[in-house]
Amino acid sequence: MSETSVSQDPVPSGGRQAGAHGASSSKAALAVGAIGVVFGDIGTSPIYAFRETFVGPHPLALDTLHLLGVLSLIFWSMTIIVSIQYVTIMMRADNKGQGGTLALVALISGRVGRTGYGWVAVMLGVFATALFYGDSMITPAISVLSAVEGLTTVEDSFEPFVVPIALVLLIGLFLLQRRGTAKVGRLFAPVMLVYFSVLAILGLIQIVQNPGVLAALNPWYAVQFFLTDKLLAFLALGSVVLAVTGAEALYADMGHFGRGALRIGWFGFVMPCLLLNYFGQAAMIMGLEAAAAADAIRNPFFLMAPDAYRLPLVLLATCATFIASQAVITGAFSVTHQAIQLGYVPRLSILHTSETEHGQIYIPFVNWVLMIAVILLVLTFRNSSNLASAYGIAVTGAMLIDTCLMAVLFIAVWRWKMWIVIPAAALFFVFDGAFFGANLTKVPDGGWFPLLVGAIAFTFLTTWSRGRKLMRERMSEVALPIEIFAKSAKNSAIRVPGTAIFMASSTAGVPSALLHNIKHNRVLHERVVILTVEIAEEPYVDPERRIEFHDLGDGFYRMVLHYGFMEETDVPAALKQVNGCGGAFDMMNTSFFLSRQTLLPSKNPSMMIWREKIFSWMLRNAATAMEFFRLPTNRVVELGSQVEI
Repeated sequence: MSETSVSQDPVPSGGRQAGAHGASSSKAALAVGAIGVVFGDIGTSPIYAFRETFVGPHPLALDTLHLLGVLSLIFWSMTIIVSIQYVTIMMRADNKGQGGTLALVALISGRVGRTGYGWVAVMLGVFATALFYGDSMITPAISVLSAVEGLTTVEDSFEPFVVPIALVLLIGLFLLQRRGTAKVGRLFAPVMLVYFSVLAILGLIQIVQNPGVLAALNPWYAVQFFLTDKLLAFLALGSVVLAVTGAEALYADMGHFGRGALRIGWFGFVMPCLLLNYFGQAAMIMGLEAAAAADAIRNPFFLMAPDAYRLPLVLLATCATFIASQAVITGAFSVTHQAIQLGYVPRLSILHTSETEHGQIYIPFVNWVLMIAVILLVLTFRNSSNLASAYGIAVTGAMLIDTCLMAVLFIAVWRWKMWIVIPAAALFFVFDGAFFGANLTKVPDGGWFPLLVGAIAFTFLTTWSRGRKLMRERMSEVALPIEIFAKSAKNSAIRVPGTAIFMASSTAGVPSALLHNIKHNRVLHERVVILTVEIAEEPYVDPERRIEFHDLGDGFYRMVLHYGFMEETDVPAALKQVNGCGGAFDMMNTSFFLSRQTLLPSKNPSMMIWREKIFSWMLRNAATAMEFFRLPTNRVVELGSQVEI
C-alpha cells in the first residue's frame, strides 16, 4: 500500500497576516488609528496617577522637592520603561509581526525547546497571562470611576451620583460587546486625538505660567527625592507606576498596526501630550498657596481647566476612559482566544462580530465574568483612590515577567554578547523590580485582589494544559495503528456512499469515534478522513502549509490542518480548498464524527484529586468541537468514550 503526502495552497481562512495592512495605508494613517485603539490605557493615567502619588496611602508634602522629585520619576519611568524597554526593544521581538507575552513565549520556546529554562519561560508567560485577567478587571473600574469623579469638581452635589453613573456606563459597555466594536471604533481615533490635544494644551498653559517645573527633566531631582526620603520615595513608586500602566498593551497590539506606526504615534504625539499634562499639573500646584494646593491636589487633572470648560473636560475624559476600557476588554477576548489555541483554556463559545474583520470576536463567558467582577470592584472600593491600591501590582508583575523573558530573548534568540545583556537587563530589572516591590506594600489594601485573580487563573490554565496532555497520553496508549485498522476494516464492514470525517486530537492511531462507529453501526463510508487540527507556536501559518494529507489506500486518508494561534479554525472553509484527497468535499454528503470524553476516577491519578476534579468540570463545560471548528450542525455525530487520567 503506497502512502503519499500532499500539501495544498489554499486561500487563508481568516486572521490578519503580518504586514498585510495594504500598500495604501501609510504609517501615519496607521498611527492615527493606533491612537484611537492602543493608547487609551496609558492615555487616561494622568486623570489619577499624579494625584495618587501625593494623596494616596503614603501622602507627600506639596513642596518643590517632592513635586519635582515625583515629576522626574514619572518622566524617567516613562522614558526607560515605555520608550526604551517596550517601544524600542520589545517591539523588535515580534513573532511574525505579533507581540504580547504569549507570542514572546512562543518565540522563545521555539528556540530553547524543552530545556529547563524553556519550561520556566513558558510558566512565566502563563502567569503573566493570568495576571492580565486581574488587570482587565481593575482597569475599566478605575478608569471610568476616576473620570466620573470629575463631576465633583463641577458641583459637589454630584458626589452621591458618581458610583451609580459609573455602574450604568460600565454595564452599558459590557452589554455593547455583543454588537461588536466596528461602528464605535470609527469614533475612537477622533475622540482620542481631541483628548490628547486637550491634555497638551491644558498642560502647556500651566507650564508657561510656571516654567521652573521643567527642571524635573533633570534626573537629579528623582535622586534627591530618594536621598532625602528613602522610604517615602520607594513607596511613592507604587503610585508613580500608574503613569506607565498600559505600556505592555503597546507591545501586545503591535500586530494590528505594526511597530513603525506605534513608534510614530508614541514618540510623535502621545508621549509629548502626556508629559505636557503631567508637568502642567505640577506647575499648577507649585503656583498655588499652601491651602489652595492642598485642595487642588485632590483632582488636579480637572482643576487645570477653567470653570466654564470643566464639564466638557469631564465628558471628554469619560469618553476616553470608555475607549480605554473597551480596548482592555477586547484584549481579554484576544488573549483568551490565543490561550484556547495554545491549549491553556478549554474551548469556549466564540462569536464573530464582523463579517470583514476576523480579529473582532466576542466571548460571552469572558465578557460576563469581567462585568460581574468590575461591578463588585466598584461597589466594594467605591472610589478611584481606593481602587488605586489594588491597581498596579498585576501590571508591575507582568512587566517584571516581561523583563525576565526579555533577558532570555537577549541570550537564547538574539545571541547578544553578555557585556551588553548584563547592563541592559540590570537597568530594566532595577526599575521593574522596584515598581513591583513598591506595589507589594499595597497587598493588604486591595493588591490582594489581582494576585488572587491571577492565582486562580494560573491554576485553571495549568490544570487544563496538564489534564489535556495526560488525557491525550492515555488515549494514545490504547490507540490502534491506522494502517492495521485500515487493512482489517476494509473487508469487515459495509461501505456506504459519502464521506466521513473523524476528528482526532492526535496524528497517530485511530480515533475512538471511528472504533465506536464500526463497532455499533458496522459500516464505513466510501471515503474516510481522519482529521487533526494542529496549532503552531506562531501567530500565523503560511497558506502553503495549511493542509497536509496522506493517502492510506482503500479510501482512507489522514489529514492535518495547520493553524497559527491567532487564526480561526474554520474546518469547512479549509476543506473547500482541498484537491486530490479523493475529490472535492461536498458538505451535504459529508458527516463529521466527534469523540466526547468522560473522565473516570483513577486508582492512581496522575494529578492531585482536586485538580482532577477541576479538569473534569472544565471538560464537561467546554464548548463542543462542533462550535469551535465551525462544523455544520446538521452534519455532526458525537460518540462518547471514557478515559482515566
